[in-house]
Amino acid sequence: MDTVIIILLLVITAELTYLLAKQPQKMSTKTGRPIFVDTSVLIDGRIISVAQSGFIGDTLVIPRSVVGELQFLADNADAEKRSRARHGLDVVRELQDMPNLSVEILQDGSKAEEGVDERLLKLAKQHDGAICTIDFNLNKVAQVENITVLNVNELAKTLRMAYLPGEKLKIALIQKGQDSHQAVGYLPDGTMVVVEHAAPKIGQIAEVEFIRSLQTAAGKMMFAKLVRTDEDKTPAPKKPQGRKSTPPAVPAKKEAEPTKKHEPRPPRPRNVQKPTGRDRSATPSSRGPKTSAQREASLIDQINSQ
Repeated sequence: MDTVIIILLLVITAELTYLLAKQPQKMSTKTGRPIFVDTSVLIDGRIISVAQSGFIGDTLVIPRSVVGELQFLADNADAEKRSRARHGLDVVRELQDMPNLSVEILQDGSKAEEGVDERLLKLAKQHDGAICTIDFNLNKVAQVENITVLNVNELAKTLRMAYLPGEKLKIALIQKGQDSHQAVGYLPDGTMVVVEHAAPKIGQIAEVEFIRSLQTAAGKMMFAKLVRTDEDKTPAPKKPQGRKSTPPAVPAKKEAEPTKKHEPRPPRPRNVQKPTGRDRSATPSSRGPKTSAQREASLIDQINSQ
């Protein structure tokens, strides 16, 4: 009996050890879903930005047949397709160099006899994976085959601004902006809308027209302007016109007497000294421009006073 009990304990211990050793592997295989990358995604190149943002947590699997198609296009196509195919090969290299991304090259042959699209559908079914593509036809066929599709175009469409510049919407303006003439409102998804020259509308619901959008690391923000309503467009009532009051007549200035142009100046005495500062202040000075006759008369009076 003791021997039987010892054997049973050893068997139970072995089973527990086996289950504990296999459990992490099963979890990793369940969470690690392979994503088979299409040729169109590599040529497009936007998958690099998606991978850098950290939203790809699964393993990217690039079949060798896809790399072979890029190589074929880079060697035998026209100049435009050659440059795009070479760009796709550079994208593969950049994906492999990313430290936080798992990239695997699946050796399925350098050429797919049935076609690259059929090979991707077959691999996705075989390994219970998904397909990353922007090909419209491959997207539709994969949906018919009940295969998960990751479309970069649909991702970009989902993440774009809900309202584009030129569109109009009625929002509630609830607070002041950074500038004194600005008012701030919010869209249903929490996007801040800054409305120019709308400070008098704070606390009201106003119709605005979006001007531009700004995407930052902290979120997105939109700028708008007020839409003029019919009340704003109506001109202000004109004031009743009465009899125009004629301004009082301004008396005409007396013209200065004509001076003789060739009249000689009186000789200045030699023994007369130049007037000092006090003497100059004693003489009255008239404001405004003086005529030549007035200047001569003031000069004669100043000499006589000396």
